[in-house]
Amino acid sequence: MFKPGQSGNPAGRPKGSKNKITQEIRKAYAMVLENKLPDLERWITQVSHEDPAKAADLLMKLSERFLPMLARTEITGAGGEDLFKNLKFDFGNKTEDEDNGPEST
Repeated sequence: MFKPGQSGNPAGRPKGSKNKITQEIRKAYAMVLENKLPDLERWITQVSHEDPAKAADLLMKLSERFLPMLARTEITGAGGEDLFKNLKFDFGNKTEDEDNGPEST
């Protein structure tokens, strides 16, 4: 028996790599989709006339099959502190006194 976390094949498939069947299925699906691109555009357009949100959802689901998902990366300061805690933005907002211009005497 193997201990938890120990592999019976330490030189096996690298972590995160796809198995051959998954790669072949994705290639086949991509070829079918590529051959149907003109129809796909028409189908999405038809769906969008009835339900734009559904059309957007369909496009997102299709893209998830072929585009890699972006990983969230969090950037922190030293010791994990918030980089933006002392950051202030000036959007040029003027106070009421500044809007009135210089006072005339």
